[in-house]
Amino acid sequence: MDTTKASIVEHLGELRKRIIIIAIAVLAGTMASYFFVEELVDLLAAPVAHLELIYLSPPDLFLAQLKIAVITGVMITAPITLLQLWLFVKPGLKKNEQKYGLFALFMGSVFFFLGVSFAFFIIIPMSITFFLGIGSGQVQPMFSFANYLSYSGSLILTFGIVFQLPMVIILLSQLNLVGSKTFRKYRKFFILGVALLSAILTPPDIISQLLMAGPLIVLYEFSVVIAMIIERKRRKRKAAEK
Repeated sequence: MDTTKASIVEHLGELRKRIIIIAIAVLAGTMASYFFVEELVDLLAAPVAHLELIYLSPPDLFLAQLKIAVITGVMITAPITLLQLWLFVKPGLKKNEQKYGLFALFMGSVFFFLGVSFAFFIIIPMSITFFLGIGSGQVQPMFSFANYLSYSGSLILTFGIVFQLPMVIILLSQLNLVGSKTFRKYRKFFILGVALLSAILTPPDIISQLLMAGPLIVLYEFSVVIAMIIERKRRKRKAAEK
C-alpha cells in the first residue's frame, strides 16, 4: 500500500512539474506575443483589409489584443506543451506504443497547422467575400473587431481540431484497432455526423458549414485510402515473415 501511495505521489509530482513548465511557457509566449500585437492584428485583419474595423466600447480593442496574444502564445508554445505531455506519458508506454505516440504527436501538429492555414487563407476570405456580396445598397458593412476576432478565431480553432481526423484514422489503422472496411461501411454515418458537427462548431450560416463539411469528407476519403495502404503493407510483411 505504501508503495502504491508513493507511486501515486510520484506521478502527481511529475504531473505538477509538467503543468508548471507548460504554464510558464504559455505565459512567456503570451507576453512575447503582446509585444508584437499590432503586427498580429494586421495579419489577422488581412482578409478584411479593405474594410474599416471598429470597436464599440473603450476596453474592446485592449481585450481583443489580449485575446490575440494569449491565443498566439498558446500556439507558438504548443511544441513545448506536447513535449511535456509526451514526457509524462512515455514511461507508461511500450516500445511500439511509444513509436505510434511519436507519430501521432508529429502528425497531429502537422495537421493542426494545416487546418489553421486552410481556415485563415481560404475559408475566412471566401466566407467574408460571400457575406459582403449579399449586402444591399441601403446597408453598408461595418464589422467590429471583437466580433470579427470571435468569428475568425472560432473558424481557425475548429479547423485546426477537425483536421486531426486523418491522424486519428491512420493511428487506428497502425494499431490495427479499426480497419478500412469499417470506415467504408460507416461512410454515410460519418457524412451525417460531419453535417451535424459543422452545424454545431461553425458560425450559424450555411456557407461556413459547407466549407467545413466539404474538406472533412475529402480528408476522410484520403485517410481511408492511407489506411488501405497500411493494411496492404501489413499483409505483405506478414506473408514475407511466413
